[in-house]
Amino acid sequence: MSAETLEQFLRATRWGSLLPADQLARVVAESSAVGVAEGGYLCRNGEPVDAWYGVLDGFMKMIVTTPDGKTATFTSMPAGSFFGEGSLLKTEPRRYDVVALRPSRAARIPRRTFEWLLNTSIPFNRYLLVQVNERLGQFIGMLESQRLHDPDARVARCVAGLFNPILYPGMDARVEVSQEEIGHLAGISRQRVNQALQTLQQAGLLRVEYGSIVIEDLDGLRRYGA
Repeated sequence: MSAETLEQFLRATRWGSLLPADQLARVVAESSAVGVAEGGYLCRNGEPVDAWYGVLDGFMKMIVTTPDGKTATFTSMPAGSFFGEGSLLKTEPRRYDVVALRPSRAARIPRRTFEWLLNTSIPFNRYLLVQVNERLGQFIGMLESQRLHDPDARVARCVAGLFNPILYPGMDARVEVSQEEIGHLAGISRQRVNQALQTLQQAGLLRVEYGSIVIEDLDGLRRYGA
């Protein structure tokens, strides 16, 4: 990952585009790019939180693992998304793992840089308020879906959740995601995901292609099962 590519990524973010040139230059100079192999860990539960991360490319998930090896997925992070601001604001050890579902790269913004922006940039603070509020809404929606909806609706809401313009900017109508990855996010088997996707396709809400899903009716996916 070249410094120029990292700079282009940071400059194009919602918060980076709001910074004056001197502030952005400092962020770029103090940041770095980190590569993660498929199945590899970018962050580990219990470690000190020393950076804020944005997904340059690839696809990651945030999980927790019980002592007996069971896992639960909190959320997904496609390219363009940032995460970890809550842990930085609370200054506590990390309470989750971040795993790459495919070969991925992340932008690493050190804690000192994050805190400097927090202390000096009003636009950055406004961005964080919106980001944290959207994340809260996302987790409330996931809890509602898991407790109240059947598997078809859970898959519909899971796919629709990948198109949040605040948390996942830059997504178009096609998302490269496997049925196994959706199963991790929705908490159901790959076979059941396949059945749900066929049901949603027959309803005209999406189209299943090899290795990707094309959205036909995003509002319909968001309302499915309501």
